[in-house]
Amino acid sequence: MQPTELIRQFLFERLGATPDQVVNEALLADLGVDSLLLAELMFEAEDQLGLSIKSDVAVPKSVGDIVELIERLLAVKTADAAQ
Repeated sequence: MQPTELIRQFLFERLGATPDQVVNEALLADLGVDSLLLAELMFEAEDQLGLSIKSDVAVPKSVGDIVELIERLLAVKTADAAQ
């Protein structure tokens, strides 16, 4: 599952956000994402994609921030698996 698809599905299920609302430029607060929901989204990404997101990462402000974080962690995971 791609990061954007995971985020869209999560926000649709929790908030009813439509795919056209969940774009990189969309601010999470504008979509109704609070700190608890953001934590749930991060846990979902960890579970679905086999990632480990450290608690000291910068708090994402937009959908694009989350996508970038997940893609960066996936790249590290892929690189580690190749070694």
